Amino acid sequence: MHNRHVLITGGSSGIGLALARQAAAAGARLSLVSRDSAKLAAAAATVRVETPDAPGVFTAPADVSDETAVVAAIRAAEAVHGPVDVLIASAGVAHPGYFDELPSSVHEQTMSVNYFGTLYAIQAVVPGMRQRGQGAVVLVSSGAGLVGLFGYTAYAPSKFALRGLAESLRAELKPAGITVTIVYPPDTDTPQLAEENLTKPRETKALTAAGGLWTADAVARATLKGVRRGRFSVTPGFQLTALAWLHSLIAPVLRRSFDRIAARARR
Repeated sequence: MHNRHVLITGGSSGIGLALARQAAAAGARLSLVSRDSAKLAAAAATVRVETPDAPGVFTAPADVSDETAVVAAIRAAEAVHGPVDVLIASAGVAHPGYFDELPSSVHEQTMSVNYFGTLYAIQAVVPGMRQRGQGAVVLVSSGAGLVGLFGYTAYAPSKFALRGLAESLRAELKPAGITVTIVYPPDTDTPQLAEENLTKPRETKALTAAGGLWTADAVARATLKGVRRGRFSVTPGFQLTALAWLHSLIAPVLRRSFDRIAARARR
C-alpha cells in the first residue's frame, strides 16, 4: 500500500473508514468518496490526526449510484494523487424487511447503490489500469452474497450480483495484470448495521445472531491482508470460509436449519 493511490467508496464510515485508516497507516495516498460531505470531512480529519505523516487524504462527495458523479469524483482524485492503483468499492446500503412490505423502490435503490455504484467505479479505473499493466480492484460484498437470508430479498440479490461480477472480472482482468478481490464480511458493528436493525424482521435477527459480530477494524485487516496476497475471495471467520467452500454441498442442510430458526423466531 505504501505510496499507492488507494480510492475507497463508502469511505466515510464503517468498514470503509476502517480500511481508510489502515491504508493511510501503511503509507497510501488516500482518496475517499461518499455521499455525505460532513461525514467525509470528519473521516478525513480522523485519518489525518491518526497518521499525520501519511501522503495525504483527498475527499470527494458523490452518490455512487450516479455514474456521472462517481466518475467525476474519481477523476478529481486522480488529478491530486495520480492514477488509482487500488480501488475498494465499499459503498453500500441495506434495508431488510418482509418481502411483501418492501416497495420496488427499495429493491431498485439497493441495486443502484450496491451493484451499479460498484460497477461505475470499476469502469472508471480499469482502462487506466490496463494501460499501466497493473492494479487491484476490491469489491465489498457480504455474507448475504454467499447465501440468501430471510428478510434480505432486496439486499442479498445485490450482493450476489457482485459475486458474479467479480468472478467474471477476475478471469478477464488477470491477463492485464489486474487483481480482483471480493470480500464477504459477516455482521459488522457499523452505523449501517445499526440502521438495518431498525427494520430487520425478528426471523432475520435470529438467523444473523448465530454468526456473531465483527469489528470494522478486524474486517479491514482481513481485507487488506487478502489484497496484499492477491487473494480472490476474502471470507473473515471460520463460518463464512466454510460457507464459501461448502455452500453447494451443504445448501439443503442450511435451508432446513434456517427454516427451523425462522419458525422458532415467529412463535
